[in-house]
Amino acid sequence: MEQYSRLDTRAQSAVQADLVRALDEAAALTGLERAEWARQPQGDQEFAVLPEATPEATVLGPFVHHLAARLAVLNSHRTAATRVRVRLAVDSGVVADAALGHAGPAPVAVARFVNAPQLKAALAAVLSTDLAVILSDRLYQDIVRLGSNDLDPGQYVRAHIRVKEFGGYGWIQVPGHSPEEVRLPVEGTDGPEPAPVTSLLGRETGLALFQNVQEGVAVGRDVTGSVTVGLPPHVRPGGRGRIR
Repeated sequence: MEQYSRLDTRAQSAVQADLVRALDEAAALTGLERAEWARQPQGDQEFAVLPEATPEATVLGPFVHHLAARLAVLNSHRTAATRVRVRLAVDSGVVADAALGHAGPAPVAVARFVNAPQLKAALAAVLSTDLAVILSDRLYQDIVRLGSNDLDPGQYVRAHIRVKEFGGYGWIQVPGHSPEEVRLPVEGTDGPEPAPVTSLLGRETGLALFQNVQEGVAVGRDVTGSVTVGLPPHVRPGGRGRIR
């Protein structure tokens, strides 16, 4: 939730209950069973792992639509200072139960995406909305770009996200608003484009190993496009040509 820390204890308790109710109602309207979600409350937010069989397009389409609508109803009688405004991050991938909740690349990506400065900027800039959404490049390419469930790829704005040690592409949408309204605040806070070559010094040999994305995009450990891994092309161990 946006600007949660500005609230006093009583107000924080109230908006937590409101957010849970909005999520419950949106899931019910979408036909999703919240009782089957592995939910991890985190104060001003909730991390949830949905059943593996849940269609991603249902979450990105109808659930997002209903959540935006329920937040609008919830805030219709609230002042601007007490509105519940929400950032939603969605990814798919490996999740494992762990001692303090969940582990795996997807939970880490979701945590970084939801705190991305571009997503915060989009929500702050579009004052008439109560919801801003970001999804991973994996979901955009596999689900949205194919037009699943009437999802429109043109409604999303790409952003290069760098939060802590995480770097990757995300796609931002503000339901009910055009991408033009979102693009300016997103691009105004966009991080630098990732370097095409990542070098790693080989301690044993003193040679630099590299991963070169020739075409496409590298996000975390996921790469779209052709990749060359090995020694830099100009290095010729023992004078016997290139290693690729």
